[in-house]
Amino acid sequence: MSSLAEMLLTVRDAASRASEILLEGYRSKPARQTKATAIDFVTEFDQRSEALILELLAPLGIAVVGEEGGGTPAERTFYVDPLDGTTNFLHGHPFFCVSIGLIDEGEPVLGLVHAPALGVTWEAVRGCGTLRNGVECKVTDTARLEDSLLATGFPYDRRTSSDDNLREFSKLKKITHGVRRGGSAAIDLAMVADGTFDGYWEMKLNPWDWAAGATLVQEAGGRLSRYDGSPFDVRTARDASIRAELIASNGAIHDVLVDALR
Repeated sequence: MSSLAEMLLTVRDAASRASEILLEGYRSKPARQTKATAIDFVTEFDQRSEALILELLAPLGIAVVGEEGGGTPAERTFYVDPLDGTTNFLHGHPFFCVSIGLIDEGEPVLGLVHAPALGVTWEAVRGCGTLRNGVECKVTDTARLEDSLLATGFPYDRRTSSDDNLREFSKLKKITHGVRRGGSAAIDLAMVADGTFDGYWEMKLNPWDWAAGATLVQEAGGRLSRYDGSPFDVRTARDASIRAELIASNGAIHDVLVDALR
């Protein structure tokens, strides 16, 4: 059985090679198809990226669930987003990435987020800390929500659902240094891990959105929870019908961020 460090080498190679595919289409205005909603897109580059990642991960003998092709989760499962931030990618915006996370018996144990247009890779394995371009990084020590910079995102069904995060965004925008909306949940989580953001929240997430970032945040000293402050249970990834609500923070502002979202 491969160690986590050995698996990380394979994951790193898969993300790098998949990113070469993405860069072929970057700023080329690629053709797109819609998925579940009118603003949920997929391109040939998502599909080619995922196909290559699945091929390169296959020798590890671990279940894989991809955003585009699905899959059957097991006790040990890789969750793959071959192009997180597809809308950004379509418009030539550099905030997109490949995200690969490993969940082992309900625990996030390996995560890698590679943003090729930004030239940044975040990676972590359980017990070894989080690296940003090979340099160890940590969450911030900001202790007051009023001094915080946060990140969030909005669900794909926001045109039709009133549960759209706009109320939460409006409130937190007024009482913090600011709230950024980058368009990639994986990058948002990585930027909590590296100290760019003090906290992040988002609703209606799929497991490939957060699987890599969960390891990055925890290994950098951060904290994860649901909106009500209860522990974030990664085992919900086993049930495809559950779309998670997640708060990630430096830990110091976590409880007050939970209170504000209430």
